Amino acid sequence: MCTGGCAKCLGGTLIPLAVFAFLANILLFFPGGKVIDNKEHLSQEVWFFGGILGSGVLMLFPALVFLGLKNNDCCGCCGNESCGKRFAMFTSTIFAVIGFVGAGYSFVISAVSINKGPRCLLGNSTWGYPFQDGNYLTDEGLWSLCRQPENVVPWNLTLFSILLVIGGIQMILCAIQVVNGLLGTLCGDCQCCGCCGGDGPV
Repeated sequence: MCTGGCAKCLGGTLIPLAVFAFLANILLFFPGGKVIDNKEHLSQEVWFFGGILGSGVLMLFPALVFLGLKNNDCCGCCGNESCGKRFAMFTSTIFAVIGFVGAGYSFVISAVSINKGPRCLLGNSTWGYPFQDGNYLTDEGLWSLCRQPENVVPWNLTLFSILLVIGGIQMILCAIQVVNGLLGTLCGDCQCCGCCGGDGPV
């Protein structure tokens, strides 16, 4: 597969992942599937918008750039004849790095939240974090320490785990595009052979 075709495949994969991450982060604002009265009772990591910004909005930009590479002709891109295929591939590498950083941000936020556990109502009628160093992950009996919101522990654990996996996949895909983009910059696209009066890759 040529570098442009590979980039298009990666872009097509990143878009649904970004949508799922965006939706997962939105659902975190409704712990246990219910509307919470006081937003201060939400886990702190929810407000970092890892899925909305990192794996969501920020990931759409590189994804759209990757998709557009396949449509760029060999002598120009985006309607600019002075912009060659190699420059377009180099630009995609920069966007891939941006996407990698965004996905990494979401990945780290999700990992921290999973280890920390959710904020919930405790037995002494105060709101806090009852778990330490992810101890609730191996002892489901500790989940009862959270009185409210109902089912907040499995809710947060499931959604942040989804964001963790999505962030990891996005990081891998963006890393692949960094390599793919550099190859396209140095070697050109195999589909550009013989175009614009040339005999080789452009």
